[in-house]
Amino acid sequence: MSETTAARQHREAWGSLRRLPSKRWQARYNGPDGKLYSARTEDDRPLTFLTKGDARAWLNRTHAAISRGEWQPPAVAARLQRDEAEAAAIRDVTFREYAEQWLERAEREPGKGGRMRKPGTLMMYKGRVKNYLLEPLGDVKVRNIDAEMLRNLARDLAARPSVLRPNAKHNGVAGDAIDVLKMILRAAVRDGILAKVPDVATPARKSVRHDHDHTPEDDVATPSQVDQLSEALPQPWSIAVLLAAWCQLRRGEVLGLQRRDIVWNHERTAATLYVRRQKNGSTGDLTDPKSEKGIRSMAVPPLIVERLREHLDRRVAADPTAPVVPIKEKGLKHMSATRWNQVWTDHRELVAGLPEGYRFHDLRHTGLTRFAQEGATLAELMRRGGHADINVVLRYQKATMARDIDLAARMSATVLDELRRTD
Repeated sequence: MSETTAARQHREAWGSLRRLPSKRWQARYNGPDGKLYSARTEDDRPLTFLTKGDARAWLNRTHAAISRGEWQPPAVAARLQRDEAEAAAIRDVTFREYAEQWLERAEREPGKGGRMRKPGTLMMYKGRVKNYLLEPLGDVKVRNIDAEMLRNLARDLAARPSVLRPNAKHNGVAGDAIDVLKMILRAAVRDGILAKVPDVATPARKSVRHDHDHTPEDDVATPSQVDQLSEALPQPWSIAVLLAAWCQLRRGEVLGLQRRDIVWNHERTAATLYVRRQKNGSTGDLTDPKSEKGIRSMAVPPLIVERLREHLDRRVAADPTAPVVPIKEKGLKHMSATRWNQVWTDHRELVAGLPEGYRFHDLRHTGLTRFAQEGATLAELMRRGGHADINVVLRYQKATMARDIDLAARMSATVLDELRRTD
């Protein structure tokens, strides 16, 4: 074959060399698999040489690799090299880089319960990462995060003053921040970046609002205080107090209520309330309730039927989707959580005897405690309150036990009386 139609080929002791029309040299050889290969770069691209000596040297190195059993087909070798480089990059990922990846995955992938995370949950994750984790850990390689580092971080976070109450002994965020960190590290273990999650206890979650002498019973308002709070709030908002206390609704559930959610009997002497949505305090949107258990129905207690009927007739627009707690009388816009908090804090101080910083949510606690005192079972409390976790409802067990003690005393008195009559 002439040099005008093809490159001149030079046989070597092993393999062959040929000069290309470009004047560069190409090396070729037969691999152990019987296939003919041309020289390739480490990333599997065509490789040519400026001189014949360079081509021969490369061919000799390849021959030596085959002799040692180290040779691999160029495509296979390139793929393994890429995989190793990617694995090395993953091993060296910083907490900042990995936390950003984890937050993105949290938005598009379901949690361990199989449900997509709610916007408020995602905002909490982002806030804990940004405000408490990136500064101490951002530039640290994930694989280098160990127990000592976590213990120091947990101690430092627990020692921070509370943003809301600087004089409080606790800040209310250390536990959440460490829990989010552990979630990220557990994902890193699954991804093969970290060997195991360091065994460090999560800081205890203690109330920022109260001292150690405070008990849950202190947050139970009397019926008179509930009525006073309702009267203290201006219209058209006072009904929210009664709904929170005696229908045991969360703030978002109260603010998300619409006219169509209250269904009356024919005489309008009794009503059933349906919880179908909430006003999300984080996003401001109308969203599904906190959990699947939050979607529920309940009897409206007779003690507020008349006031609820009057409120709907006088202060709520006729549209079925009109908010029960509107921004303005007969308005069509739901109140935001921020606006509601302002109204609440401005007017709660008008009622004497309430604990300092009494929360709107404490009205729900009041109602569930009274419900327990009437003998409601844990299952009934969970249904009424829309709880998904029985451990949350167990806080009302004390109230149930108080009722149990009273009933046991009555039973004892009756039995003793009968015994005396038979003697």
